[in-house]
Amino acid sequence: MAPVLPPLNWFRAFEAAARNLSFTAAAGEIGMTQSAVSQQVKSLEMRLGVLLFDRKARGLALTDHGRRLLPQVDTALATLTGATAAFAADQASDHLTVSASISVIQWVIAPRLPEFTERHPDVVLRLIGAVWPDEFTQTAADVEIRFGSRKQAGSDAELLGTDKLVALKSPALAGDFEHLPLIEAVGTSDGWKPWALAAGMSSRPPGLLVDSYGPALQMAIHGNGVCLVHEHLAISPRQQNLIEPAHAASLTANENYYLSIKSKTEAAVAFRNWIVGSVGAG
Repeated sequence: MAPVLPPLNWFRAFEAAARNLSFTAAAGEIGMTQSAVSQQVKSLEMRLGVLLFDRKARGLALTDHGRRLLPQVDTALATLTGATAAFAADQASDHLTVSASISVIQWVIAPRLPEFTERHPDVVLRLIGAVWPDEFTQTAADVEIRFGSRKQAGSDAELLGTDKLVALKSPALAGDFEHLPLIEAVGTSDGWKPWALAAGMSSRPPGLLVDSYGPALQMAIHGNGVCLVHEHLAISPRQQNLIEPAHAASLTANENYYLSIKSKTEAAVAFRNWIVGSVGAG
């Protein structure tokens, strides 16, 4: 069985007292009372079974055992200080955790992120992807961008982008709309059937099913058919001429993307203002 080490505070008290040759000075340095430093050093001496200091009227003097121990404690504390310094440097930056729908990360955040990092070079951004509402409860994020109904999003959330679903296809995909294959994102109450009703057209079944709007858009870009997605997801691919409207009709969605700030830090507010400015807010 491995030996149980004395508490780190005992070593800190010993090192400070040995360097200052005073329990009082050591106490002021490490933020403890003089009696606490004295007691911790005494506890260390009892654990080691040796005296580390000669207590004199004019102060302290190291014993031979104390002189033997001090360099090793100095080295150990320096190693711990160095090991934690890197983390302290990281904390000097402004960390920001954003939990968002994977579709938003892929099609809204990623294409524009260089603009945000250029404006806020000190922000260390951590992106956590989620698809379904329950996945957001598993992370403690500063900013959340959820997909769902207004009720699911909560009263503190704001609509990100628009609530319009549009039909899109690759410019390379030729043919009349009525004969092009349809791509549908499952798990929502919206789809091609209500879109066809709104457009005054006959409904037809989709030929390809995916789990969310992000992959539906990706499939359409690669010429696999026509996708029905929120129009703000397609801003960047449309600017790159990867996708184009397949039909002029649109559908007001029941489920949308909603943004909420969970911790109103400067970085979180800056991220909110940036992304809302990029895609607009309802």
